[in-house]
Amino acid sequence: MLLAIDVGNSNIVFAVFHGNDIIAEMRIYTDVNKTGDEYAIIIAGFLNQKGIDIRQITGVIISSVVPSILAQLKEMSIKWFREEAIVVSNELNLGIKILYDNPYELGTDRIVNAVAGYSEYGGPLIIVDLGTATTFDVVSEFGEFLGGAIAPGIGISISTLSNKTALLPKIDLKKPSSAIGKNTLACMQSGCYFGFLGQIKEIIKRIKAELPKEPKIIATGGLANIINESKLFDEIDPDLTLKGLRIIYDRVILDKYK
Repeated sequence: MLLAIDVGNSNIVFAVFHGNDIIAEMRIYTDVNKTGDEYAIIIAGFLNQKGIDIRQITGVIISSVVPSILAQLKEMSIKWFREEAIVVSNELNLGIKILYDNPYELGTDRIVNAVAGYSEYGGPLIIVDLGTATTFDVVSEFGEFLGGAIAPGIGISISTLSNKTALLPKIDLKKPSSAIGKNTLACMQSGCYFGFLGQIKEIIKRIKAELPKEPKIIATGGLANIINESKLFDEIDPDLTLKGLRIIYDRVILDKYK
């Protein structure tokens, strides 16, 4: 079984694959102060709860945008799973070509999404990931990562709005019944929902205008279903990043035994 670990700025997702299928998944808050042993104890408890023996894990792959946690998880993999983790980078066999001014600046989460998107849906493709940041990644019909756009994430934008203003409350993003709010909460929901919807539509429209062929629009991230108005996305794939980790792992292992 494969343990796939996706380290984001806000959350870490642990998933166990049996073949191509995710059989267990857990999400926790990202904590740079935790040691490798502490993460291992969390994972061991999670595996035990799902009826999985830790000895059944025969491979580990990590994508991380938080360098300090990456070091802890690499150490944990060797100590607890007796496996040297595969760490996602642009230097691996990805199945796509990265056309980025400096590939080392490219976040591994975006790499993994592009790999999974092209493998699952072909190209051309725009992948919208509604995470801590909202990212737009563009893959050509030939499997070339062309670049994209990065915008402030919906969650952190809403949190900043309430944290930096004395009288505005915290809200959950949901589609309001009207664009004209009749109270402060409704006004905030209208501004946030339709504001982010407009941002996503505009960026997608402008990227499309620069592509020679009509792309598929694939969304991932927890808020994709909420913001998907008027069939904004062709597909919503909440496990896209995890699928990409499994695909990359399989390629690396295949190369190893060629």
